[in-house]
Order: sequence, then structure tokens, then C-alpha cells
Amino acid sequence: MEAKPAAMEVEGVEAAGGKPRFRMPVDSDLKATEFWLFSFARPHMASFHMAWFSFFCCFVSTFAAPPLLPLIRDTLGLTATDIGNAGIASVSGAVFARLAMGTACDLVGPRLASATLILLTTPAVYCSSIIQSPSAYLLVRFFTGISLASFVSAQFWMSSMFSAPKVGLANGVAGGWGNLGGGAVQLIMPLVYEAIHKIGSTPFTAWRIAFFIPGLMQTFSAIAVLAFGQDMPGGNYGKLHKSGDIHKDSFVNVLRHALTNYRGWILALTYGYCFGVELAVDNVIHQYFYDRFDVNLHTAGLIAASFGMANIVSRPGGGLMSDWLSSRYGMRGRLWGLWVVQTIGGVLCVVLGVVDYSFAASVAVMLLFSFFVQAACGLTFGIVPFVSRRSLGLISGMTGGGGNVGAVLTQYIFFHGTKYSTDTGIKYMGIMIIACTLPIMLIYFPQWGGMLVGPRKGATAEEYYGQEWSEHEREKGFNAASVRFAENSVREGGRSASAGQSRHTVPVDASPAPVVGV
Repeated sequence: MEAKPAAMEVEGVEAAGGKPRFRMPVDSDLKATEFWLFSFARPHMASFHMAWFSFFCCFVSTFAAPPLLPLIRDTLGLTATDIGNAGIASVSGAVFARLAMGTACDLVGPRLASATLILLTTPAVYCSSIIQSPSAYLLVRFFTGISLASFVSAQFWMSSMFSAPKVGLANGVAGGWGNLGGGAVQLIMPLVYEAIHKIGSTPFTAWRIAFFIPGLMQTFSAIAVLAFGQDMPGGNYGKLHKSGDIHKDSFVNVLRHALTNYRGWILALTYGYCFGVELAVDNVIHQYFYDRFDVNLHTAGLIAASFGMANIVSRPGGGLMSDWLSSRYGMRGRLWGLWVVQTIGGVLCVVLGVVDYSFAASVAVMLLFSFFVQAACGLTFGIVPFVSRRSLGLISGMTGGGGNVGAVLTQYIFFHGTKYSTDTGIKYMGIMIIACTLPIMLIYFPQWGGMLVGPRKGATAEEYYGQEWSEHEREKGFNAASVRFAENSVREGGRSASAGQSRHTVPVDASPAPVVGV
């Protein structure tokens, strides 16, 4: 039998009929089978860079206040309760917004959904410069925090652009580099404040002007998404719906298949105690080191920044680990990896709360903790793309929303008011991480198995994803994308299931039709 080409080759080499090829190797679903980090090849890598950068800017905006909190606190007369309530507000706004974003991605595509959300929340960032009361501070943090729902569009986007063997890495890097904003802002805002203050502004005025920087970043990112992003490898949703390449689904069907898939609920819970914990720490870590160890504002900012900056390697590392475990042990490897890494993160969190007597030990344990808790986020979204294809966006939204719910609960229970000292709250938070990670053991895919049980004999990925479509819909071919995804996910069965398969998954026979912007 004549061997088929492993993947589409480099742009510029003509295929039959003179149609241009993608610059990156792709599978039969046109998803990239390689990940070129420093490339802007359209549409795959260009969309990747738009996804992480827009999420990064939203993270900067959401957490622009904590680095300047000592100044804002004195200006507005904030109490410990006010600060705790605002911290809760900053992460609670995105709970339902992430669910809505997931649904919007399923129905209209990630490009339009992401840009719209970012532009709608940008005014709240600018309004941070004119607040005069604790209630106004709470409101701007609430509405700015809604922008974190752009995380869902970023993960949906990567799951639509990259094939199964690379989806964990793509999701990990996009999410990790976006989360990097939570660390970068700890450096950006104090530096911007100091620069404005040295020019001649009073502290009262300088911190207010500083908020224009994250506002401008967020505005620019939304424009860039619209200008350079593309929903799917084959084009934008509007074009694909008109051509019939993508079935225009209904909200009811998308919602039903997401809510009835228990795996999505479990991942929402566990994500609440990796990403949710990360959000809670972003809100308290600067003030904790400032108050507990009597360091200055700049030093506290550097320490807090190191927690978020670990995302440059930790979350991508988690995604890469997920893909590597999949290549050896299939989906069962992905599940075991998530449970082990997140549990270790919980143990380190407990240790962080115990070593509060030592500045050096606290910094060292915090760095280790940051790596494991953020890597768990990357491992989580190495699993999410396989839960559902018809409701991928909403499943991503449920998981992401679970992260915000976890942050709200953690912030309210352990860091609200004066019931617990911050170090005690951190210790109890670690115990909760360990407990809430256990349900991962309940996740089971009939075709691939779970942590403790192997796959069911005769079960296939085609059957699993086919259950989301009625017989009538299957006859009309509405499930074609799900079938292609199932074919390209053969490696999730482990080495024996994927023996002899190309590293590019299912090969293609010909180049696709020209895509605008390719």
C-alpha cells in the first residue's frame, strides 16, 4: 500500500490544483500537530499568541490593585473586611462570565467572544483611577475581574487549533503565559507608580494615573484579537457556518450535553483548588510578606511577582507533562499525573503556612508550591479537551468557572476578615487542596479507562463522542468533526492502542481549500 504523507508540509509548496498549504504540519482535522513557540504562522500560531496575550492583559488589569494596596488602603480608608470583600469580588465576577464565555465560543467562536468581553470590561479598568470610596473599589474590582473569562476562549481556541498530541502543551503555554500577568503586574504597577511619582505627582494622584497602563494594554489586546485572530484552522465561524463545514448548534443542546457529563463537574471542582488557589494567593501574598516580615513595598512586590512569574514554565510544564504521560500511558497517565502533582501542591501549601517563622523558608516553599499548583492547572487542561466535543466551550467554561468558585470560597473562608491569620489560612487551604483532588479518581472514559480501572472492552472514542448526537444528526453528518477528533485521539488509549501511528496522528490526503490569512 502506498504510504500517505504524514502531514501537510510548508506553505509555498503547491498541492494539487495549486492550492496553498498551511505553514505547519496538520492532521485530517486541519489541527497543527507541532507547536512552534516562536512562530507567528497563521492561523495556528497567530491565534495562539493572540490568545495568551489577551488573557495576560486581562490578568494584569484584574490584579493591578493588590501591588498598590497599601497606598489605596490609606487613601480610601479600607478596612481588612473591605479588602477581603474586594478580593472576593475580583474573582467572583468571572464565575458566570466563564460559563457564558464557554457557550459563546461554542456558538459564535472564540475570536468574537473574546474581543467583545475584553472591550466590555475595559471601562472598569479606567474607572479605577477615579474611585473615592470602599464600595467603588469593590465594584471596579468586580467588573474588571469579569475579564478573566477570556481564559475560557484561550483554552477553547487552543483546543480547536492543535491536535491531541500537542493540545496539552498548547493549552498549558497559553494559560501559563496568560497567568503570567498575575506575576508581572506585581512588578509593573509599583514601577509605573514610582515613575509617575518621581515626575512630580503626589502619591494620591500617582496610583490613580498608573491604572491607565493596564487599561491601554487591555484595549490594544482586544483590537489585536479581532485583527489577527481566526476561530478555526478553516476560517472564522461565520464563514464556516455558511459553507456548512461546521454545524450551527443550539444553546439547548450545548448546555444539555455539558451539564450531563459528570467529568466536567469533577474537573470544575479540582480546578477550583489549583487555579482557584492561585487566584487567592495573588490577592493576599503581597500584603502577607509586607505585613508578616516587614519588608518594603518593592521587595514584597518582587516576592509576590515570583509566584505568578513561575507560570512562564510551570503551567506549560504541566501541559507538556500531560502530553508526555499520554504518549506512554494514554488518558490514564494524564489523570494520574494531575492527581499526583496537585496533591503535592497541597502538601507544600500546608508547609508554607507552617514555616511562617522564617522569611527564607517561606520564600523557598512558596516558589515550590507555585510550580506544582500551576503545573496542575496545565495538567487539568490536558484532559478537558477530551471530555466533550459538542460542548467543548461550555465544559471549558465550567472548569474555568470552577477555578473562580474555588477562589471565592477560599478567599471567603480563610482570608476574609480576622477569623484566621494569613499563615493559618494558607495551611488550611493546603488541606482543602488535598481533599478536593481525590475525586479525580472517579473520572472514567469507557474507551480509555480511569486511574484505577482500565478501558471497557470494545468501547471506542467514536461511540463516546457519537452519544452527543442523535441518529438523525449523525445521518446528516453534523458529527463529522467529532469523528475526526476521535480518529486523531487514538494515542489516548496508551502505547498499545497507538502502535504504528504517525506522530502527526491521522495523516491527510490533500491540502485544504485556501484559507484567508494563511
